[in-house]
Amino acid sequence: MLAELRGLNEECGVFGIWGHEDAAQISYYALHALQHRGQEGAGICVKDGKKLHVVKGEGLVNEVFSGEKLSHLTGNSAIGQVRYTTENGRGIENVQPTVFRSTTGSLALAHNGNLVNAAELREHLERQGSIFQTTSDTEVLAHLIKKTSGTLTQRDRVKKALSMLKGAFAFVIQTEDGLMIAQDPNGLRPLSLGKLGDAWVVASETCAFDLIGAECIRSVEPGELITINSKGLHSDRFAEAADSAMCSMEYVYFSRPDSDIDGINIHAARKRCGKQLAREVHIEADVVTGVPDSSISAAIGFSEESGIPYELGLIKNRYVGRTFIQPSQELREKGVKMKLSPVHQVVKGKRVVMVDDSIVRGTTSKRIVNLLKEAGATEVHVVIASPPLVSPCFYGVDISTDSELIATGRTVDEIKDVIGADSLTFLSTEGMLASIGRSQEMKNCGQCLACFTGEYPTEIYSDTVLPYEKEIVR
Repeated sequence: MLAELRGLNEECGVFGIWGHEDAAQISYYALHALQHRGQEGAGICVKDGKKLHVVKGEGLVNEVFSGEKLSHLTGNSAIGQVRYTTENGRGIENVQPTVFRSTTGSLALAHNGNLVNAAELREHLERQGSIFQTTSDTEVLAHLIKKTSGTLTQRDRVKKALSMLKGAFAFVIQTEDGLMIAQDPNGLRPLSLGKLGDAWVVASETCAFDLIGAECIRSVEPGELITINSKGLHSDRFAEAADSAMCSMEYVYFSRPDSDIDGINIHAARKRCGKQLAREVHIEADVVTGVPDSSISAAIGFSEESGIPYELGLIKNRYVGRTFIQPSQELREKGVKMKLSPVHQVVKGKRVVMVDDSIVRGTTSKRIVNLLKEAGATEVHVVIASPPLVSPCFYGVDISTDSELIATGRTVDEIKDVIGADSLTFLSTEGMLASIGRSQEMKNCGQCLACFTGEYPTEIYSDTVLPYEKEIVR
């Protein structure tokens, strides 16, 4: 879609494979399947015998690995990442996998998520003599592993280091001996384990498995550390699982419709959200249309439940990247005009229900409403397949201040007036949870609802938020 989520701090995609002679080539195709999770950088690190070799760069997967670059990566184990960055995290040094070499062994890291205590740990490590080469919080883990070396085994060093991290993280770690896969104790970011013949694979989304022909085995469990090497697969724990809190925006927006999270298909969940929306509101209209791409499933569900015909009222330019990928607001606004075109014959003279997955800043929604009305729509009724976003996210979504959220401090009617819609309806929190297939018990629903409720599943450290925002952190 487009809906301006617009900007993610560490919303990336990771992949790993062990035990396949074409590890680099398979990683390349898997990263293509994950390209929607990050379009500003990509990289692959391969274990060739005992050495780690990495190729990475800024741009799309096919741009980074153009020409002969991929052919130089040979080995039976690899990890990769597609990356989105904000202004502070831009630069080739922050593109992953990041390789760290030392006399006690080398390792490469790829990360999806955001550590809420990264600044605190970084300051502590620097006081102990660590010198950081990047601004990414991913590098903190490498320094922690090195600092805890001593007489511990490598797995125990990694476990100890992981136990010091707070926040959202899905790590794929490549060493000279194998792969390690870790999921934070709340399971805030998706990570799945699969098999490709005799090889093991891991990915942020199961759509990567479908492309490479792998079978999904299961989700990586919260607090779990999986080690894969020549001895096989070993599951361990670095922390006890806390209350499961998968990011709700994975279901609403981030993940591809053909992916499954915890056995729940994204398309089916979004379609149920659309059906539930139609049950929660009654609108007299002539046509339903969805904002491409992640709102289409919900729009189909709304149409089926309401009986209002579904039409392609908005067409997406496939050669323009996702709007939210643009780091600045000015670029985002220009991207909307380039990206969407109304189908005049579909909307002209019609009362249109416009289904979108979320409203963050409101600028994109306002632009789309204007596009539809300029194309001749007599009414535009906006229905949103998620609750209002009213609180900052500190786990990877780049909405870290209240000022970025149109719903904070405004009523639904006030938001409606800002975006120029004839009516505006949000899906209830209870309706969203039921549609996803989670328990409606708010304390143990299996989802992170922080951006909707302001109730965070982990402690939020003072260095995570701006000074004038600290009072809003619960």
